Amino acid sequence: MNAYGDDLAYIHDVGHGDFARSAAPGLLQFLHNRGITAGLVIDLGCGTGLWAKELVRAGYEVLGIDISPSMIALARKRVATAEFRTESLLKAALPECVAVTSIGECFNYLFDTANCLELLAGLFRRIYAALQPGGLLVFDILEPGYLRGTGLQKRFREGRDWAVLSEIEGDRKLARLTRRITTFRKVGKLYRRGNEIHRQQLYQGAEIAKELRRAGFGITRLRGYGQLRFPGSHIGFLAVKPGTRASSPLESRNASLVKPAVVPRRRV
Repeated sequence: MNAYGDDLAYIHDVGHGDFARSAAPGLLQFLHNRGITAGLVIDLGCGTGLWAKELVRAGYEVLGIDISPSMIALARKRVATAEFRTESLLKAALPECVAVTSIGECFNYLFDTANCLELLAGLFRRIYAALQPGGLLVFDILEPGYLRGTGLQKRFREGRDWAVLSEIEGDRKLARLTRRITTFRKVGKLYRRGNEIHRQQLYQGAEIAKELRRAGFGITRLRGYGQLRFPGSHIGFLAVKPGTRASSPLESRNASLVKPAVVPRRRV
């Protein structure tokens, strides 16, 4: 299964970055509300580094992990001071950190075909072990209800030098979503065509919550990140490792400078 080759990674970066940009202020506010104003944040499924850029701008260190080499190449160009690795987010080694994020339904994707609830439960335990006391795990997923009443759907989007056509089909029995994607990207005077197939395993929020609690987290379900709201059957989790972090003098100064987040109302 393809995982965002060069052309789709480019199209995703220039044409589909609204979610990450709109989510950033709300995500930063979650960190600030816990008194986390510095330290290492690990971004699983980091894509082209849009969220990593906002983290670095806000004073955090960043480790971004993504299975797509093309995404990672763009992320390294965007955020030269962050560290990026090309790995499966389910299996990557996680250093000690203050927070872990994964935005844009990354835990649903089957680019790593071994993805399943058991592996996600193991990932939650490893994240818990990597987090400092009081640290955060923030992520969003799609639930099986996303498939309700949907047959084959066709979508089309275009930009200045690209176009993308998608056929989206759900399998309710397997709780699985398949996107067949055809891309056209301008190269010189001509357009180059490409094809990818993306599959997502959809998980019940209740079973994800159960595994988070088993790992030791206290959890809050989210209907969005700040002013960015999720559509139906798209939910988020704010998971907190119990304990209190000892703030450094730099963190204390940064916390006093935090401004209220402003999030664009429109999501494309």
